[in-house]
Amino acid sequence: MAVCVAVIAKENYPLYIRSAPTENELKFHYMVHTSLDVVDEKISAMGKALVDQRELYLGLLYPTEDYKMFRKLHNSYTDVMCNPFYNPGDRIQSRAFDNMVTSMMIQVC
Repeated sequence: MAVCVAVIAKENYPLYIRSAPTENELKFHYMVHTSLDVVDEKISAMGKALVDQRELYLGLLYPTEDYKMFRKLHNSYTDVMCNPFYNPGDRIQSRAFDNMVTSMMIQVC
């Protein structure tokens, strides 16, 4: 069910965004950035007052049956991060990572 894949930096900005139906690409970019705003608001609310830790839980972000797909994505992301020529924080521009995401989206669609 992957129609959009986004990799987010720890500073809360996207390192990589890819969507399968290119006609809705702007819509998915908007959804990713809106989701980042929600996460940012939850984190900033924690600094203002003593917030219950359970309120920071966003819920399960992927169905458990999609674990293999998530694992494949995670392994490919780890390969990118272990590349000595990649600078952490830069946009991901790896052909191997891009091909893996594309093949993952083709399998699902």
